[in-house]
Parts: sequence; structure tokens; C-alpha cells
Amino acid sequence: MTDLLANADPVPLAQADDDARAAEARAGVVVRRLDALDDLHAVHALYRSIWRPDDEHAAITVEVLRALTKAGNHVAGAYAGDDLVGMTVALNGTPDSGHVHSHIAGVAPSGQGRGIGLALKLRQRVWGLEHGVRSIGWTFDPLVRRNAHFNLAKLGALPVEYLTDFYGPMSDGINGEDATDRLLVSWRLDRPLPAPGAAPEPDGRPALVHHPEGDVPLVTESTAARVAVPTPADIEALRGASPVAASAWRLAVRSTLAHELAAGSAVVGFDRAGHYLISRKDNA
Repeated sequence: MTDLLANADPVPLAQADDDARAAEARAGVVVRRLDALDDLHAVHALYRSIWRPDDEHAAITVEVLRALTKAGNHVAGAYAGDDLVGMTVALNGTPDSGHVHSHIAGVAPSGQGRGIGLALKLRQRVWGLEHGVRSIGWTFDPLVRRNAHFNLAKLGALPVEYLTDFYGPMSDGINGEDATDRLLVSWRLDRPLPAPGAAPEPDGRPALVHHPEGDVPLVTESTAARVAVPTPADIEALRGASPVAASAWRLAVRSTLAHELAAGSAVVGFDRAGHYLISRKDNA
């Protein structure tokens, strides 16, 4: 993805802190780092309530959280009064890499749509800048439209790599039996945030996936320098309503988006209609 903010002045720590405070105020939460054992139990309970994993496929445990915080990693919670309504866990990268990987982040269903996720990420950004971290990476399901919009259009994170069935079977309440394909993004912490409403309107570039209403998606071809990869409107609902169509979407986006990134194409945006906007290698 082309970094449209690469030449902008670096964001000072004070500005990043102001951004985080403003996001917390809008969301009605306070985000704080957590390391007390009772707090980590609350983080784990919130994680289980959101993802509903079976014991074999749990992504975190209280014991792992305890070890991570002792080693200086980032575990934080968003509180509305006394209620924990959001959480995030990040792991330090290799020594001296200046990179952190955000392993998991979630918001309670009762708190969704309030901007709590943004408050968590911006407070994570402050922590990173305080500790000399230059970038934070994380993965997300490329079929989940709202997450793509949040990561690319609201935060300005840059797609790096398509990871096929990255975690293997998870069998939780969110992923179901679907393959765990993920898009890896990297977020430069010293870049300013995109302007509000930065997601572009569709610009008419040809789509690499054709999806007539009610039909399963089909991969198409184009020699255009700029192309688009659409996403389903609500993949989570589609998994329950039509597993066949959901699986077809997975394979269609995998074969197009993964191919483009492997070939050196750049994801230059995510538009308001739910399309990844691609600029091919010689035009990136």
C-alpha cells in the first residue's frame, strides 16, 4: 500500500496522547495498562465472552497474560466506569526491531459502535512511542469489511502480506469452521491519522471478483493498472446463512488479493463500497 502520509511531519508524543485522550472521551472510556492478576482474569473473561473459543483453540490464557505483562508487553483495558468493555494484547518483536505485534483486541458487544476500538489502538500507539516502538503490526480477516475500513481508512495501517489459513482451524464463535486467512498490516506510529471520512468513493476500476446478488462470487480477470477486490457485506452473517457462499468468498478473495500482493501490487485504499483498491506493481 502506498503510504500517502510518508512525507508528513512525525507525530510528537504529546499529540499522540492528545489523540488518545480525545478518542477515550468520545467513546466514554478510560484505557489503562493492566498487570494485576484480578485485572488479567477480567481480560481473559472478556476475551472468552467475545470469541467463545473451545479450550483447545483459546488464543490467550491468564497464565500467558501474566507472563506477558511481567516481560513488559502491552495488555490494556478500556473501562466505562467500573466495567471492562474492551481489551488489547500486544507482544514485543525481536530485540531492537522497534516493532510490536498486536495479538488480539476486542470490544464487548454492548460497547461496539462507540469508538472503543479506536481508543484502545491510540492508547497502544502512545505506549509504543513512549518505548521507542516504530510500528505495530496485526492480522485481521480480510473478508470482514468493518475491520478493513477501521484498519486502513481510520488508522492508516498498510497491508503487508496475505497469510493463508494462518492459525489453522479455530472453531470459535466468530470464525466458525472457516479457514483463518488473514491480512497482515503494519501501522507506523509516528504518522498522523488519516483525515476523518478518508475512505474514498468507488472510482470505477474493474473488480477482480464478480458477485451478482444472491449468487456465489466468481473470480474475473483484468489487465488494468488499477483494479479492485470486493468484500461481502457481512461475512459473519453469511457463514451462518450460506456456508457455501461464504467459502466461495474466501477462495475468491484469497486467489485475487493474495496473488496481487505476492506480485508486488499495492493496496492503496479501502473504499466506501467495501473494495480493496489495488495499484499494480508498475503503477504503485
